[in-house]
Amino acid sequence: MVKVRSSQKLFTDEEVSLLTGIGLTDLRALAQSRHLGFLERAAEAAGQQAERLLFTLSDLMVLTVLYPATHN
Repeated sequence: MVKVRSSQKLFTDEEVSLLTGIGLTDLRALAQSRHLGFLERAAEAAGQQAERLLFTLSDLMVLTVLYPATHN
């Protein structure tokens, strides 16, 4: 079971990894193959762009079904 605040609407890939126990590499591969999450481009202090995945609560629930806790 994954517990989150009811007010939280978006989750970063790092948060989802911690909540589900899925490694970041596996999470990104799973998200890409299942079309979950979306990319956010955040400006870094050096002026470069960083990409990270953001997930909705629905995405998080799908991931918990696709990747049950027995894999942790």
